[in-house]
Amino acid sequence: MRTITAIEAQKRGRNRVNVLLDGTFAFSLGIEVVEEQGLHLGQVLSDAQIEELASADLFRKCLNAVLRFLSYRPRSEAEIRTRLGRRFEGQTIDRVILHLKSGHMVDDVAFAQFWMENRESFSPRSKRMLKLELRRKGIDSDVIADVVGEIDDEEGAYRAAGRRARSWAKEDYNNFRLKLGAFLRRRGFSYEVANRAVERLWQESRK
Repeated sequence: MRTITAIEAQKRGRNRVNVLLDGTFAFSLGIEVVEEQGLHLGQVLSDAQIEELASADLFRKCLNAVLRFLSYRPRSEAEIRTRLGRRFEGQTIDRVILHLKSGHMVDDVAFAQFWMENRESFSPRSKRMLKLELRRKGIDSDVIADVVGEIDDEEGAYRAAGRRARSWAKEDYNNFRLKLGAFLRRRGFSYEVANRAVERLWQESRK
């Protein structure tokens, strides 16, 4: 058994403290862990409790890392596991993922819906390319099928090409068709779908 004799703020480690046991430095912890565990001067710790503190600190480091990762945009579970795997071991990652799922912060169905809606609103892709993007994000094939099932490639190609068509409206037909067709095929639309969208937009630009 060992006694906490000091809890000292680190000079360089923001939000971390050094814990001294029996007058000697023993380990460092995040302030959040100190507060959650209710550590205080004079507290007696067993070896098992010290191991639990180390585990709690590692969990908190992992959780804070993923919260920063999620602050930019939603992520799939596979993305999170890949990111955390660079720094943490599987058991800690599993605990953090379970914690996030319980708070609905990791949900592959919601993520796939977000990804699809974001693409549809700002950068339409073909159904085939959207499926490929979601597979690369580690989304289950059944979830992908449900989410992208209602996507209309004809309408998507038309919307995707709309802005580009305006900027190329002064081109002759051949250049307009080549440039806009190539743009749509890079978005994953088939030759036939791209052609129909190009013809529709060309006719509209002549009115």
